[in-house]
Amino acid sequence: MSKQRITVYDVIGVGFMAALVFAGSQISIPIPSIIGVTRIHLGNIFCLLSGFLLGGLRGGLAAGIGSMFYDLTNPAYISDAPITFFNKFMMGFVCGQIAFSGETQKTQAARSIIAGVCGALTYVALYLCKTFINDVFFLRTELQTALIDLSTKAPVSLTNAAIAVVISVPAAAIIKKSLINMPLYRKILNQ
Repeated sequence: MSKQRITVYDVIGVGFMAALVFAGSQISIPIPSIIGVTRIHLGNIFCLLSGFLLGGLRGGLAAGIGSMFYDLTNPAYISDAPITFFNKFMMGFVCGQIAFSGETQKTQAARSIIAGVCGALTYVALYLCKTFINDVFFLRTELQTALIDLSTKAPVSLTNAAIAVVISVPAAAIIKKSLINMPLYRKILNQ
């Protein structure tokens, strides 16, 4: 967003991608853990796509808003909505910042892979830190119990991350190639 100005095109782009993040988060497989439930879901794919297509700030907002609204509509996650906003914002933001840091054809494929991996791992690290802090300091569980909970949630989170990167990197390349000549997309990117 040039000159810190928010345009109607920014709202359209962020709103559309936030809706896709929200819808993707609905498609999930719940996996029980020692404290609560974790899940494999498609929301992270759209969080990374938000970063790839909209850049750091807009992509982060789309990822955070869509995920936050998912939490607000699910009683099991409603109290986590603000933290989810931050964590998913960071996922989209990191991915978008790296993906948009120098658009040359020779380095674009490698940069996209790095952007996807960094965005996904940023989220995994933040999610696992939140889980540990919640288990130990708020739920007052024993350290061993918290570590067992992390040992259940870490592989699921890493699986989500791998799925998101494997699908979003090529999808972003295909979608961006189609969108780049569209006037609305250029206005969203302020080109």
